[in-house]
Amino acid sequence: MARPASPSGSRSPASERPTSFDIAELAGVSQPTVSRALRGDKTVSERTRMRIEAIAQQLNYKVDRAASSLRRGGVKTLALLFFEDPLPDGSNINPFFLAMLGSILKTCSQRGYDLLTSFQRWSADWHVDYEDTRRADGLILLGYGDWEDYRARVEQLVAQGTRFVRWGAPSGVGTTIGCDNVAGGRAAGEHLIARGCRRVAYIGEASHHYPEFRDRYAGLADALRTAGLPVDPGLHVDALSVEQKGYEAVQRLIARDIAFDAVFCASDLIALGALRALSEAGRSVPGDVALIGFDDIPAATHTHPPLTTVAQDYGRGGAELVDTLIRQIAGEVTHDLLLPSRLVVRASA
Repeated sequence: MARPASPSGSRSPASERPTSFDIAELAGVSQPTVSRALRGDKTVSERTRMRIEAIAQQLNYKVDRAASSLRRGGVKTLALLFFEDPLPDGSNINPFFLAMLGSILKTCSQRGYDLLTSFQRWSADWHVDYEDTRRADGLILLGYGDWEDYRARVEQLVAQGTRFVRWGAPSGVGTTIGCDNVAGGRAAGEHLIARGCRRVAYIGEASHHYPEFRDRYAGLADALRTAGLPVDPGLHVDALSVEQKGYEAVQRLIARDIAFDAVFCASDLIALGALRALSEAGRSVPGDVALIGFDDIPAATHTHPPLTTVAQDYGRGGAELVDTLIRQIAGEVTHDLLLPSRLVVRASA
């Protein structure tokens, strides 16, 4: 939606700078057509191009000509955008993605690419004109929060022809590299069942808003049904991937006064909070309750007891993200890829 112009017809505040969407609305064309016209693409008619350029000039829209050439490749630079997670330590980056960063940097270096990094801030324009303001041939996206809120932004990247790849669950929108979360959840469930657990709680969102967490729950449920055990909705408590949310979720679980002998958490961050809540409630781990997380972040080895978890292959994941994006830049068609997970057994289960 175009922003209202000032009485003089210009937009003086920096926060009100016009976007290619504003030009598209006034010109009656699509945003990708505006992008093509402003970079001189011959597929746009002369008449349309002139109309778009006139509107751009009227709005004082500036095109970074050097950066515009980046969409055609040639600068050997990739951009890595982190989703900004509201973590209590102020880092704002999920520790799992920090572990993956080393692999991404190493692979970029091996392939002869530089890497730019930034946050995906919830401004109106990062998904529209990042390549017009950063020197990068394509984008790697890590994290997304609520997928239903994020989907429109990813769809816009596809619509404007941006070369990008993201880490997550396959969605049919763009190319995704991710972990086989269903198999990971199943492995966690089978391990708990093998050690005698029969009442397994799940802590984490399990809806289409958080498809990775949903798939981990689906894997656990499959393991329980295969073993002839019930999937009790009363043993599922929603929680986002923050330690405090895991702590609060297990407090709610205990308050329900439903028997459980194991807890499978959708992430290690949730599991850290769950461990604290169980300890405060006087329930020993693993004596009274077995506990499993997901991700295998560095902190998982430093808990008391050390955390059993499902490890995602962040080393291969980072390399696949880079190589997949480079193939896109070269004009190849790329496809989703699910990487295997691995159960790491420690003292908590």
